[in-house]
Amino acid sequence: MMRRRRIGIGLAACTALWLAAAPHTAAAASEELDELMHLMAARQHGEVDFVEQHFLAVLKRPVESSGIMIYDAPKRLEKRTKEPRPETLVLEGDVLTMQRGSQTRVLDLKAYPTVLPLIESIRATLAGDSSALERVFTVEFAGGLPHWLLTLVPREAAVAHKISAVRIEGVRDDLVSVEILEANGDRSLITLRAHPIA
Repeated sequence: MMRRRRIGIGLAACTALWLAAAPHTAAAASEELDELMHLMAARQHGEVDFVEQHFLAVLKRPVESSGIMIYDAPKRLEKRTKEPRPETLVLEGDVLTMQRGSQTRVLDLKAYPTVLPLIESIRATLAGDSSALERVFTVEFAGGLPHWLLTLVPREAAVAHKISAVRIEGVRDDLVSVEILEANGDRSLITLRAHPIA
């Protein structure tokens, strides 16, 4: 469902180049966003490998984990972390089930209003649900279907106090990366690539 992209200076340079050549009118961006959401909504299932990096000001190197992410339209998202330690997160509707070893914990995310928007940013994008995105975020679309970038800025002050923005990059209906920028300057980056079919 998604392809690997290099991160760092190479990614930044490429992003700057294609954004410079992208349509800049609001009407063109709106049409491209509508087309993207329609394309995403047509996909019912996806499975990708992920590498997640947390860049923290207090650490010299990012904290890294990796595994598999599985999406089933419209509301189920599963994240199976393999390294550095096995852990499974399953989101169905607003219920998150976390399993690590023999321990299982179930959370109703409605009780965690600052967490749900982060999850919804990924799930609503995968579902092609622009209304869900716009309820929670100010949505900015750049690029075009061959290579696009969604910048999502939280509308709620309580969320914005913790999260500055979520940036989701993709190629057509494939997500490439999800970057979460925290208000304190920390950030996390999830890089995605197609999971090999056995």
